[in-house]
Amino acid sequence: MARIPYADPALPEHAAAAAHIRASRKGISHLHRALLNAPPIAAGWIDFYDAVRYKSDLPGKLRELVILRIAAINGAPYEWDAHAPIGLREGMTQAQLDAVPEWESASVFDATERAALAYCDAMTRHIHVPDDVAAGVAALLSPRQVVELTVTIAGYNCVSRVLEALLIRGDDPLPPD
Repeated sequence: MARIPYADPALPEHAAAAAHIRASRKGISHLHRALLNAPPIAAGWIDFYDAVRYKSDLPGKLRELVILRIAAINGAPYEWDAHAPIGLREGMTQAQLDAVPEWESASVFDATERAALAYCDAMTRHIHVPDDVAAGVAALLSPRQVVELTVTIAGYNCVSRVLEALLIRGDDPLPPD
């Protein structure tokens, strides 16, 4: 069970942020119910992650690949469970999904995917990205896409850290929406 109560979106103090979340996501997930305890944070969260997910030139498959890698590294099952189906819809194969935890020894990723995974590993595990890893990404992506990849990795590391610090789980019971 989460370390904080899941907020009731029907409460007046949550209504505006809840409506903002519903307008973007159609429903209010466990994560968003937790964030609703701080309505301005919940609304800003939606705006930021909508930009990352829906207003980016980064291919969706590459975006989901690094999000899943972050979930694997950080031990964030909620993040994995939420993004595995999206990854498949965005073009990942089941073999790629299965290989994410041990990607370095897998032959199912192309050069761009391998460069993005190495960049993701460096950012997630060490924060500082070695020059050769950064150059590998820069050689394959536009400057805009490098920024989008970097922000996606940084942002979804934030997601997994919030999920795990608050012990948010997708099977926690929620009151009706």
